[in-house]
Amino acid sequence: MLDHHLQQLLTPAVSALGYELMGVERNQSGRHCLLRVYIDQEAGITIEDCEKVSHQVSGILEVEDPIKSAYTLEVSSPGLDRPLFTRAHFERFIGHEIKLRLSKPLNNRRVFNGLLHNVIDDDIIMIVDGVNYQLTLANIEKANLVAKY
Repeated sequence: MLDHHLQQLLTPAVSALGYELMGVERNQSGRHCLLRVYIDQEAGITIEDCEKVSHQVSGILEVEDPIKSAYTLEVSSPGLDRPLFTRAHFERFIGHEIKLRLSKPLNNRRVFNGLLHNVIDDDIIMIVDGVNYQLTLANIEKANLVAKY
Protein backbone atom coordinates (compact mmCIF):
# COMPACT_ATOMS: atom_id res chain seq x y z
CA MET A 1 0.00 0.00 0.00
CA LEU A 2 1.54 3.30 -1.12
CA ASP A 3 0.21 5.38 1.82
CA HIS A 4 1.91 3.03 4.30
CA HIS A 5 5.14 3.15 2.25
CA LEU A 6 4.98 6.96 2.17
CA GLN A 7 4.43 7.11 5.91
CA GLN A 8 7.48 4.91 6.51
CA LEU A 9 9.55 6.95 4.06
CA LEU A 10 8.62 10.35 5.54
CA THR A 11 8.36 9.64 9.28
CA PRO A 12 12.10 9.82 10.09
CA ALA A 13 12.54 13.20 8.37
CA VAL A 14 9.41 14.71 9.92
CA SER A 15 10.41 13.40 13.37
CA ALA A 16 13.93 14.82 12.95
CA LEU A 17 12.34 18.25 12.49
CA GLY A 18 10.50 17.83 15.82
CA TYR A 19 7.03 16.94 14.54
CA GLU A 20 4.82 13.87 14.60
CA LEU A 21 3.70 12.54 11.24
CA MET A 22 0.03 11.84 11.95
CA GLY A 23 -0.72 10.27 8.59
CA VAL A 24 -0.69 10.55 4.83
CA GLU A 25 -3.72 10.78 2.51
CA ARG A 26 -3.81 10.55 -1.26
CA ASN A 27 -6.80 11.86 -3.17
CA GLN A 28 -6.72 10.87 -6.83
CA SER A 29 -8.67 12.97 -9.32
CA GLY A 30 -8.15 11.71 -12.83
CA ARG A 31 -4.44 11.79 -13.59
CA HIS A 32 -3.64 14.23 -10.79
CA CYS A 33 -3.10 13.42 -7.13
CA LEU A 34 -3.30 15.50 -3.97
CA LEU A 35 -0.88 14.21 -1.36
CA ARG A 36 -1.81 15.52 2.08
CA VAL A 37 0.65 15.05 4.95
CA TYR A 38 -0.68 15.70 8.46
CA ILE A 39 1.77 16.82 11.13
CA ASP A 40 1.34 17.71 14.78
CA GLN A 41 3.25 18.77 17.86
CA GLU A 42 2.23 19.60 21.40
CA ALA A 43 2.51 23.39 20.86
CA GLY A 44 0.31 23.21 17.75
CA ILE A 45 1.20 23.79 14.11
CA THR A 46 1.89 27.09 12.37
CA ILE A 47 2.17 27.94 8.68
CA GLU A 48 5.93 28.15 9.15
CA ASP A 49 5.94 24.58 10.52
CA CYS A 50 4.04 23.39 7.44
CA GLU A 51 6.46 25.20 5.13
CA LYS A 52 9.49 23.66 6.86
CA VAL A 53 8.07 20.14 6.62
CA SER A 54 6.89 20.71 3.04
CA HIS A 55 10.41 21.68 1.98
CA GLN A 56 11.90 18.57 3.61
CA VAL A 57 9.21 16.20 2.31
CA SER A 58 9.45 17.63 -1.23
CA GLY A 59 13.15 16.83 -1.31
CA ILE A 60 12.57 13.25 -0.19
CA LEU A 61 9.76 12.71 -2.70
CA GLU A 62 11.89 14.15 -5.51
CA VAL A 63 14.78 11.79 -4.75
CA GLU A 64 12.74 8.66 -3.96
CA ASP A 65 10.02 9.27 -6.61
CA PRO A 66 7.35 6.99 -5.05
CA ILE A 67 4.46 8.69 -6.90
CA LYS A 68 4.61 8.26 -10.65
CA SER A 69 1.77 10.63 -11.58
CA ALA A 70 1.56 14.40 -11.19
CA TYR A 71 0.72 15.43 -7.64
CA THR A 72 0.35 18.43 -5.36
CA LEU A 73 1.88 18.23 -1.90
CA GLU A 74 -0.04 19.77 0.99
CA VAL A 75 1.27 19.75 4.56
CA SER A 76 -1.41 20.42 7.15
CA SER A 77 -2.22 20.38 10.84
CA PRO A 78 -4.86 17.85 11.88
CA GLY A 79 -7.39 20.63 12.63
CA LEU A 80 -10.61 20.34 14.62
CA ASP A 81 -11.89 17.48 12.47
CA ARG A 82 -8.64 15.61 13.07
CA PRO A 83 -8.17 12.48 10.96
CA LEU A 84 -7.60 9.23 12.81
CA PHE A 85 -5.08 6.90 11.19
CA THR A 86 -3.75 4.52 13.84
CA ARG A 87 -5.03 2.44 16.73
CA ALA A 88 -3.31 4.90 19.09
CA HIS A 89 -5.30 7.77 17.54
CA PHE A 90 -8.57 5.91 18.15
CA GLU A 91 -7.55 5.04 21.72
CA ARG A 92 -6.72 8.70 22.42
CA PHE A 93 -10.22 9.83 21.37
CA ILE A 94 -12.41 7.25 23.12
CA GLY A 95 -15.52 9.12 24.27
CA HIS A 96 -15.49 11.52 21.31
CA GLU A 97 -17.85 11.66 18.35
CA ILE A 98 -16.30 10.40 15.12
CA LYS A 99 -17.37 9.88 11.53
CA LEU A 100 -15.88 7.12 9.44
CA ARG A 101 -16.19 5.36 6.10
CA LEU A 102 -15.51 1.66 5.65
CA SER A 103 -13.72 0.13 2.68
CA LYS A 104 -16.19 -2.76 2.62
CA PRO A 105 -19.79 -2.30 3.82
CA LEU A 106 -21.08 -3.81 7.03
CA ASN A 107 -24.77 -4.71 6.75
CA ASN A 108 -24.99 -2.64 3.53
CA ARG A 109 -23.60 0.40 5.36
CA ARG A 110 -20.27 2.16 4.81
CA VAL A 111 -20.67 5.46 6.73
CA PHE A 112 -20.93 5.57 10.52
CA ASN A 113 -21.29 8.67 12.68
CA GLY A 114 -21.38 8.23 16.44
CA LEU A 115 -19.55 7.87 19.74
CA LEU A 116 -16.21 6.07 19.81
CA HIS A 117 -16.83 3.81 22.79
CA ASN A 118 -13.78 1.54 22.94
CA VAL A 119 -10.82 -0.04 21.15
CA ILE A 120 -10.39 -3.79 21.59
CA ASP A 121 -7.51 -5.54 19.84
CA ASP A 122 -7.85 -4.56 16.16
CA ASP A 123 -11.47 -3.39 16.41
CA ILE A 124 -13.26 -0.27 17.55
CA ILE A 125 -16.65 -0.17 19.22
CA MET A 126 -18.92 2.69 18.11
CA ILE A 127 -22.35 3.61 19.37
CA VAL A 128 -24.50 4.89 16.51
CA ASP A 129 -28.12 5.81 17.27
CA GLY A 130 -28.04 3.63 20.40
CA VAL A 131 -26.67 0.57 18.56
CA ASN A 132 -23.17 -0.86 19.21
CA TYR A 133 -21.07 -1.61 16.14
CA GLN A 134 -17.79 -3.49 16.20
CA LEU A 135 -15.68 -2.32 13.27
CA THR A 136 -12.30 -3.68 12.20
CA LEU A 137 -9.55 -1.06 12.00
CA ALA A 138 -8.23 -2.60 8.77
CA ASN A 139 -11.63 -1.97 7.13
CA ILE A 140 -11.69 1.75 7.99
CA GLU A 141 -11.00 3.77 4.85
CA LYS A 142 -11.21 7.20 6.48
CA ALA A 143 -12.03 8.42 9.98
CA ASN A 144 -12.25 11.90 11.52
CA LEU A 145 -13.28 13.52 14.76
CA VAL A 146 -16.53 15.43 14.45
CA ALA A 147 -15.62 19.06 15.15
CA LYS A 148 -17.44 20.72 18.04
CA TYR A 149 -17.84 24.48 17.64
